[in-house]
Amino acid sequence: MTALSPIRRLMNPAVERRALQVAVAAAGLIPVLGGLLGARFGAAMLGGGGDLGFDSHYRYLSGLLFAIGLAFWSTIPKIETHGERFAILTFLVAVGGFCRAMGLLANGFPGPLMTAALGMELVVTPALYLWQSRVARLSAAG
Repeated sequence: MTALSPIRRLMNPAVERRALQVAVAAAGLIPVLGGLLGARFGAAMLGGGGDLGFDSHYRYLSGLLFAIGLAFWSTIPKIETHGERFAILTFLVAVGGFCRAMGLLANGFPGPLMTAALGMELVVTPALYLWQSRVARLSAAG
């Protein structure tokens, strides 16, 4: 057994596929739970909530967040075959992240929770997309 054996084992396409599935399942908890909480508690969740229009919009966007998380989860069973769905979802999340970043530039630091969300939107989700693309290529190669 060589020193590279554990690395080669981790690079096994089946192991990499399973690791990606676990990562997407874990990362998907954030939009699913965040969306459910936002739909349930509305803008009051972040200390707002006096304006009914704002609360309604917040709940709507929370529903979209919830649905995006579920859509990512729907890719898990055959993750190597869902490149197009993964790409579309990543695009939606990244556009939202860029809009959030514009708000940060215009209005300042929104706090640690929103900064973490920005990291998910502009770093984690695109990284998962790139990983999914790699797993799909490895799967197609045999």
